[in-house]
Amino acid sequence: MAARADAAVRMSDGGAGQASGTGSPSGPTSVRLDVWLWSARLMPTRSAATAACRGGHVRRNGEPVKAAQRISVGDELRVRSPGREKIVVVTKILTKRVGAPIAREAYEDHSPEPVPQLAAAPPRRERGTGRPTKRERRQFERLRGRDHHPWSEDER
Repeated sequence: MAARADAAVRMSDGGAGQASGTGSPSGPTSVRLDVWLWSARLMPTRSAATAACRGGHVRRNGEPVKAAQRISVGDELRVRSPGREKIVVVTKILTKRVGAPIAREAYEDHSPEPVPQLAAAPPRRERGTGRPTKRERRQFERLRGRDHHPWSEDER
């Protein structure tokens, strides 16, 4: 039974002692973009990686790319997601999804720090006071700086 488990480990890593899919020196030199994005855990699914490429949210070396295009070590990828852009340089070719610690070794992250959001705390109403009136709602909007109606009381 133990020999069978050892054989499975040797088959999965090619006998080289490396994790499966990490692109050994004799392994692949390029891989499909959508596969790599999924394998490196930059996208939750391969379908999401394909959709991001199709939507123009992924660029390789500054150029928009299709999901089936091949990437290799040294390529710079810019992946846009809601609220931020991730800039990575490929350092290792991955063909299969690997654990998060190994996936982090597959790229160098050059992403800028996210800009802190200056969000004001929403105004709190006393419990039991009910829904705000139209007048109170407009006062809240003015406080938040969201008063952009031409008929507002300020401009009359």
